[in-house]
Amino acid sequence: MSLNNKKLQQMANAIRFLSAEAIEKANSGHPGMPLGMADVAAVLFGKYLNINPDQPRWFDRDRFVLSAGHGSMLLYSLFYLLGYPDISLEDIKNFRQLGSKTAGHPEYGHLVGIDMTTGPLGQGISSAVGMALAERVINAKFGDDLCNHYTYVICGDGCLMEGISEEAISLAGLWKLNKLIVLWDNNNITIDGTVDKSNGTNQAERFKAVGWNVISINGHNYDEISAAIEQAQQSDKPTLIACKTTIGFGAPNKQGTSKIHGSPLGAEELALMKKQLGWECEPFVVPDETIATWRAAGQKSAAKYNEWEEKAAKNSEFTAYINNELPQNWDKELNELKIQTINEQTKVATRKASQMCLEKIVSNIPQMIGGSADLAASNLTFVSGMKTITSADYNGNNIMYGIREHAMGAIMNGLALHGGVIPYGGTFFVFSDYMRPAMRLAALMGVRVIYVLTHDSIGVGEDGPTHQPIEHLASYRAMPNINTFRPCDVV
Repeated sequence: MSLNNKKLQQMANAIRFLSAEAIEKANSGHPGMPLGMADVAAVLFGKYLNINPDQPRWFDRDRFVLSAGHGSMLLYSLFYLLGYPDISLEDIKNFRQLGSKTAGHPEYGHLVGIDMTTGPLGQGISSAVGMALAERVINAKFGDDLCNHYTYVICGDGCLMEGISEEAISLAGLWKLNKLIVLWDNNNITIDGTVDKSNGTNQAERFKAVGWNVISINGHNYDEISAAIEQAQQSDKPTLIACKTTIGFGAPNKQGTSKIHGSPLGAEELALMKKQLGWECEPFVVPDETIATWRAAGQKSAAKYNEWEEKAAKNSEFTAYINNELPQNWDKELNELKIQTINEQTKVATRKASQMCLEKIVSNIPQMIGGSADLAASNLTFVSGMKTITSADYNGNNIMYGIREHAMGAIMNGLALHGGVIPYGGTFFVFSDYMRPAMRLAALMGVRVIYVLTHDSIGVGEDGPTHQPIEHLASYRAMPNINTFRPCDVV
């Protein structure tokens, strides 16, 4: 499908006005980012993103993470325009209302197109690293025909200021995750004013320093956006596309200021924006021609989906793998271990008991991927036969996260969300504090992530109070949807 710049402009304006009108009706929301990144989104979703609204959970679709989750109306507008079956104009009109599917921040499981719950800044870009890693791992096992797709992220200055992003992008560079493409909404505005008041980091140089490809463009120039995405797709490194944008683009009196970040435009400014951008429709109305263009864009990958479906249907090992079907008798050795330890009255430290169980689990479940925040020798999360994943060989089942608990928690979320992977990760129980935001998101999303948290006994007191967890057990038992087990022996 050929999309000229005039069509792309109309597509972008449809995003802008649906977003602005929904926020106006709710009298609540963040219009600045949807207005500023509408041009980038129109090019990405209109021309490049491989998705299929008719088969929204297609395993080999491109993944998209709106790390700047406050701009959720951008995503909801896109889903409606592309023709996703579970979102209507009424849902757009009910933005941010109690019980609505169109919540203030995107919630995984509420709409089929949402690949991740985002909101806490930095979590989205960091979990996307896990998605991109899962894609490479499964690609290494099954090849390009069955798993070969991109992970795209839209992030803002807030995501890049949060410390977790540094840990995650460092690992992405180390692993050469070249199918990870981050589009940075480089608008120089945060809630409290201009970015330079609180941050002087040269983001382009920062990303280059950890092994990323960096491209700088005008985020309102369709030709530059297209060229940058195509260049990023050919890179041998992950790519940051710095999209220089104007926050609130089109709102004549508020664009480029912090006033438009998190407040509705107001009726007067919205009317002026319509006049400035030549939009003559009533509220929540999109011209038929523009709707038709968007719906055609939604179907652009249908043939690719059909080809993939045909290939996947012929590979029963692959379909079992991605559908989380465990191999027959996966627990045979585990059950034998139970009997043995009962008979022998085995007495070992619980972390050793954990390792004995992991030995019998990891070797029998191919989807399992373990790791530790540089504590495998203490957590005993590494078992015989495991192979560490590297940029030279993704066909492994152990991740060396380094001293990066923040990133480990988020990356495991991305691995689990991508599918085809059951992640577990280890650290000392007290250091779960670093992972708590990611663990809470995992609980909200209901995804299968396993935490091996060791060194929780009074004996840790030798290390002093910094390493002695006191309130942690009670806090995780209090967190909804986190299953907390404190084993006493091997059985």
